[in-house]
Amino acid sequence: MRGPRLAVVLLLAVLAGGTAGYMIVEGWNAWDAFYMTVTTVATVGFREVHPLSFGGQVFTVVLIVCGVGTAFYTVTLLATIIVEGGLHQRFATRRAGRMLEQITNHFILCGYGRIGSIVAHELHQQGVPLAVVERDPDRVRQVVEKGWLALEADASREEVLAKAGIHRARGLIAAVGTDAENVFTVLTARVMRPDLFIIARVESDDAEHKLRRAGADRVISPYQIGATHMAQTALRPAVVDFVQLATSSERLDLSMEQVRIRNDSALANQSIVDAGIRQRFGVIVVGIKRTGGAMEFNPPPEAIMRPGDELVVLGRTESVKALEKEKGVVA
Repeated sequence: MRGPRLAVVLLLAVLAGGTAGYMIVEGWNAWDAFYMTVTTVATVGFREVHPLSFGGQVFTVVLIVCGVGTAFYTVTLLATIIVEGGLHQRFATRRAGRMLEQITNHFILCGYGRIGSIVAHELHQQGVPLAVVERDPDRVRQVVEKGWLALEADASREEVLAKAGIHRARGLIAAVGTDAENVFTVLTARVMRPDLFIIARVESDDAEHKLRRAGADRVISPYQIGATHMAQTALRPAVVDFVQLATSSERLDLSMEQVRIRNDSALANQSIVDAGIRQRFGVIVVGIKRTGGAMEFNPPPEAIMRPGDELVVLGRTESVKALEKEKGVVA
């Protein structure tokens, strides 16, 4: 016990000890003894409740020496907490805890380093709710200053992921410092949510199969992706520019998204041309990911959209959102 709690406990102990002392030394009732203790510790200068004996005077001197210092320490510490924002921080922490209990369909981002901060920015730009789990207090402070939810904790612990709302989450992104930490985080998350979509960052080649065996749905190597992107930019700069334009969160006039066809969708079991996706919504179907995992690129107009398929569509943002609002279609 330390800090403000210790100060309050010490002050209460002085008040209780002073009250008991006057009751024993002077034989006063509880209220008179408590009143005398408070006026003495507060140094307000009121007269004695009753005339003091020599023993009572000695006890009062001891109470002044001990009690005034304790009261001064307590008041100073509490004032410092209020002035420096500690009280505000406590309220903000409680508010964040309540928000974590209510957040749904969000991503849990484990790690807020160089990769994690970029991921968080992209999710925020896309309007996707997120909760960051980070052990570094300075990085947690940066997240809170941006207005996002954050937990200063170890992401590999079950109680931490539960507090971050893993049972209500849309997915989890493991981007902590080392491959070993990512493996433990992915394994813990997979045990808690067998159906959760999990993405993991990997640094070394030999750790990729460990992350997949731990339960990661996707394993991403920033170095491999960066090198591939540089090579593609050198060979096909116009293609890279187009893909970046379609997937970037900075440009809101064009969007490439994926939507899933549910069983109750009006588009289910219809061909692309019969459903009139291009005419009704103004979007282009550039690919269909079948329920079995196969991907069909540039599907013909006669391609049938079956329940469970995921359409990769390209179009203006408002057109894509209109398709997402169609009954039985899930983004």
